[in-house]
Amino acid sequence: MKKEGSVYICHTYYHVFVAFLKEFYKENPSAVKSDIILSTMSTDFENLADRIRESGVFGEVIFFEEKRESYFPEVAKIKEKSGNVITNMIYRIQFTRAFAKAEAEFVPVDLRKYEDIYVFCDADPIGYYLNQNRIRYHAVEDGLDTLKPVVQAKFDNRGFFALKKFFSMGLNLIFIRDGYSKYCLDMEVNDISVIDDNFRKYKEVPRNALIDALSSDEREIIIRTFVRDYDTFVKSLGDLGNSGKSILILTEPLCSLDVRKQIFRDLTDTYSKEGTVFIKPHPRDELDYYELFPEYIVFDKAIPMEIFNFFDTGTIDKIISVYTQLGSVRFAKEKIYLGDDFMDKYEDPSVHRKKEILDKKK
Repeated sequence: MKKEGSVYICHTYYHVFVAFLKEFYKENPSAVKSDIILSTMSTDFENLADRIRESGVFGEVIFFEEKRESYFPEVAKIKEKSGNVITNMIYRIQFTRAFAKAEAEFVPVDLRKYEDIYVFCDADPIGYYLNQNRIRYHAVEDGLDTLKPVVQAKFDNRGFFALKKFFSMGLNLIFIRDGYSKYCLDMEVNDISVIDDNFRKYKEVPRNALIDALSSDEREIIIRTFVRDYDTFVKSLGDLGNSGKSILILTEPLCSLDVRKQIFRDLTDTYSKEGTVFIKPHPRDELDYYELFPEYIVFDKAIPMEIFNFFDTGTIDKIISVYTQLGSVRFAKEKIYLGDDFMDKYEDPSVHRKKEILDKKK
């Protein structure tokens, strides 16, 4: 089979945003258009596919009904088994094979036909499928500087990591995420310097460089694709810019829903004393912030945060984040990253202090 063109496998709105950046940045834009696959496993893309088609940037826009292991009871049972180091490895080998085989019927296209496959978050089932079917691909960082807090592949596989790495990268008997698998060619990251790992597969592709390379027409295409209600969005930005001291709080799909509700109630109560609060929900956040916080302007959660950089009227005084990395934010005068110390007040520190746990294992 002759391989031709590229495909992006996306799990979130942000992944699609980066796919646009990469497609506009490629050396030969006149070449065959890349296809884009939207996994519905964790994100409701609503009518985004229609707007992607209208943009004319990509070829085929394909939906992927990707399934977690819990969808396959017999596969999930294997993962639940436990024993000593040897039996655990045997169960993991069995799970890897069974999961990839079960996932195969849901993969919507023959991925072997593409010359380049870009997978955002290969930790999802598609990573198992690609490796067990010996299909080479490029991994792309899930979010901005996702590996900065902790290298999740090492955290998930702490204890006998070298052995597990060999079973994954050398033998392809198990699967390890973020490049630590046999058929992953490389792992694109925003900034290698912030990652506590010297893994040879890391390939630095700065997101800001991709954004800076956009033409005004390309920026307009991205805006029109992601902003469902352009006039309302621009009006909200105007309200933000004319509100005196403006504070934008980014939500995140943290912890349980009741605890999450308390976190963002506490944050809005605290920062509303300083100025006018605006809320930008995370695309995978299930809380209804329009209903919970009717006193604040809530932006459409489907809009990638980076698009705020495209509007001169959107400059704000302060942006607040719990764990979202803020390196790409240029529209705020002050950036506050709350991190682990803040989350200690809401859940057991062992849940989120993963880097400290990993460092103790070294």
